[in-house]
Amino acid sequence: MRIARGIAIVIAALIAGTAARADSVVVTHWGSAFYGAPYAVAMAKGFFKQSGVDISGITSGAGGGTSVRNTLAGDLPFGEVALSATVLAIQHGEKLVLVGGGTDTVGDILWIAKKGSPLHSFEDLKGKRVGFTAPGSVTNMVLLIALRKRGWDQSAFQMVPAGDIGANLSAVLNGAIDAGMTGEPIWSENEDKLQPVFWSQDEVGPHITQNVCITTRDFAASPEGAAKLRAILAARREGVRYVYAHPDEAADITAQAYTGDPALYRKVFQHFVALHYWEEGAFDEAGMNRMMEGLRILGQLKGDVDWSKIIDTSFLPPDLKPHM
Repeated sequence: MRIARGIAIVIAALIAGTAARADSVVVTHWGSAFYGAPYAVAMAKGFFKQSGVDISGITSGAGGGTSVRNTLAGDLPFGEVALSATVLAIQHGEKLVLVGGGTDTVGDILWIAKKGSPLHSFEDLKGKRVGFTAPGSVTNMVLLIALRKRGWDQSAFQMVPAGDIGANLSAVLNGAIDAGMTGEPIWSENEDKLQPVFWSQDEVGPHITQNVCITTRDFAASPEGAAKLRAILAARREGVRYVYAHPDEAADITAQAYTGDPALYRKVFQHFVALHYWEEGAFDEAGMNRMMEGLRILGQLKGDVDWSKIIDTSFLPPDLKPHM
């Protein structure tokens, strides 16, 4: 009997330990880009625990397919990742489902030149060397959409895959390219020696969906998974609301999570609040279709996407569902 009771105690402890185990989720470019701010706030303010899920860590993704693969590999398969990479993964057979909206603007991306440059608009780029990150990227997409919008062909200027944000900045400052892409916090940190040439939102419109929240179909179909998804999305929403209500404090929280400069992050957050950078979780079908248009221009997608087959709004609160 003593042995039996001992075994029962051990089993109970193991079960309790498993139930209490903290989970982590995937957020693309965690620690560098600002998609993760609502998650940092939700962890710091206890919103996840209040919603009934213990999220104590964030797994980063390097963007694109890497973030999708990281989501699939997690014990808790939830990620806020690129819409474009998710759709392409689904078309290649991955059993994923979209459960919430994330970032519905590319207004944080701009093209810059050195201070004093004659370049002040997209039209000024004719015949110039123009940097972007990499072929098939969102920045590549923005340039191609802007060219098509004006009826220009791709020979209008030389497109240079210059690398990440830091590499684009260096290439502009050392004269390797005439204009390059950038974003936050690089823009706010170097504004004294740079000037904007054009902002992405002026070329592709104010709403184009960058990121969405995803999970696997199996996880979404399980009772435990459904409960955790509702909790995560509810806590993320509270994080978004807190960012808009208390941007300076949210900037400080994110700076601590990212090991960044609080003063710089406060400046960035003022910019992002004005952009309405973070969405509470609703889907924007028009913005999603604009991203798909970009994929078609890049030659990565053919035909239309039937959103009704890959979106599940059942984990969102009722007031966010009518946006589809």
